[in-house]
Amino acid sequence: MIDTPLSLYIHFPWCARKCPYCDFNSHEVKGEIPETRYVETLLRDLEFEVESESRTTLRSIFMGGGTPSLFSPEAISNLFVGIKDRFDISKSEITLEANPGTFDQEHFDGYHEAGVNRLSIGAQSFSADALARLGRIHGPDEIELAYDGARQAGFNRINIDLMHGLPGQTLENALNDLKRAIELEPEHISWYQLTIEPNTRFYKYPPVLPKDSVLEDIFIAGNDLLKSAGFVQYEVSAYSLPSEESRHNLNYWQFGDYLGIGAGAHGKISRANQVFRTTKNRMPTEYLQHPKGKSKIVDSNELKLEFLLNTLRLTNGFDLSLFEETTGLSPGLLDSFLEQAIPKGFLVRSINQIIPTEKGRLFLNDLLMLVD
Repeated sequence: MIDTPLSLYIHFPWCARKCPYCDFNSHEVKGEIPETRYVETLLRDLEFEVESESRTTLRSIFMGGGTPSLFSPEAISNLFVGIKDRFDISKSEITLEANPGTFDQEHFDGYHEAGVNRLSIGAQSFSADALARLGRIHGPDEIELAYDGARQAGFNRINIDLMHGLPGQTLENALNDLKRAIELEPEHISWYQLTIEPNTRFYKYPPVLPKDSVLEDIFIAGNDLLKSAGFVQYEVSAYSLPSEESRHNLNYWQFGDYLGIGAGAHGKISRANQVFRTTKNRMPTEYLQHPKGKSKIVDSNELKLEFLLNTLRLTNGFDLSLFEETTGLSPGLLDSFLEQAIPKGFLVRSINQIIPTEKGRLFLNDLLMLVD
């Protein structure tokens, strides 16, 4: 097992309003957010994480939520000061998620000045009706205001998050959303299908979703539209202009290591031929009191499945050497899986490169069922 690139995920658990489809660790704001205390706790959390960490450079930092853009630029700047005491982030990709409904030009200017160099704007749809059904706090106009504000602040790397397969959505609706996003000329578009998850309002009160045949038409036509606009699909739900892939998400999908700090954050760390998963207290009040999380060793069977679950999301798949380098396991442990998946048309093999076919990407869950 070799030293893999190291990333840092930072979770901000508060949001203005909980969306009915959201199963992330997010909590509606009640009163003022304890910004200063939370940043101080994040840095305490980081201290615990780096106690046995020899790597001194971060490939990327990703601030997700919840809604990180509820935090002031001063809070983000103070956070970076603490991170720089422990890591070199001079060449790191640093992404912050922003809700268009919280757009503030001074905030965007301040984030950029603090060192954020990539912004991810949670548009989800450009349809006012769809946004209302999704419980979003913004409309289509706010998306464009936020995007223009990000460019004005100096951001030259912007991602737009879009969902498809929305309640009542037609093929025309879905393609209109994509066209609006493409017209803005972002460097990256994350285009993912709505899924109904447990412990959400949509799970309790299921909306009527498009039929499978419509979903398939949306997926095929949407892929063609993005490709014709110059976007390259490099992961199941990720499309970028050439060389504009998300370095942070690539590190996830290539089974790299990442520290996770913040309420409910998860991490993955490799040490001495073992892989550890870390978790933190989900409730913000508990996390503020006890930021030190728990860790467990991932056993070999679980490790094999986790590796495949991540790397087979990538259009280019993985090299067999990566399996050994990131898990410490012999590539021979994949023989049985490959002997089943390749004849079924889920995968192709080119020397040591294992590549999912279109069928394999579309039916990833079925493919992973073949893992013994």
